[in-house]
Amino acid sequence: MDPQDPAKAFELSAFTPYLLNLAAETQGEAFSRIYRERYGMLRTEWRVLFHLGRYGALSARDISSRARIHKTKVSRAVEALSRKRFLTREVSEEDRRVEILSLTPAGYRAFTDLSGAAREFEAGLAARLGAEDLALLRRILDRLASA
Repeated sequence: MDPQDPAKAFELSAFTPYLLNLAAETQGEAFSRIYRERYGMLRTEWRVLFHLGRYGALSARDISSRARIHKTKVSRAVEALSRKRFLTREVSEEDRRVEILSLTPAGYRAFTDLSGAAREFEAGLAARLGAEDLALLRRILDRLASA
């Protein structure tokens, strides 16, 4: 490798955004097996379900903004969760163009189950990394996410 050639000196495997993405994809895929096998959900469906379970009734626009998911993906997830009878849609009294989404009892049970699975998954990460390293990783990721 010629250290004078910047193109050859660049190593993708040491590039922080690449490593962050690889780590996120690896861990996300490992957790996705749980919600996919238990409930036939895709990642965006899980994220929509999580937001409704955690924050209560929201519009699709609210979820899109909070979760940083494109509104068309949220719409598809809402439709899928509605078909699974995990959420209900009610037209907003304040703005008839907006639907307010809420979990059904079945949706809340799925949320509770998957929240427990997420805690177990997180405990597994803590066991692999150690509590101190996991806390450090979270602090670093929080800083990067808010940059």
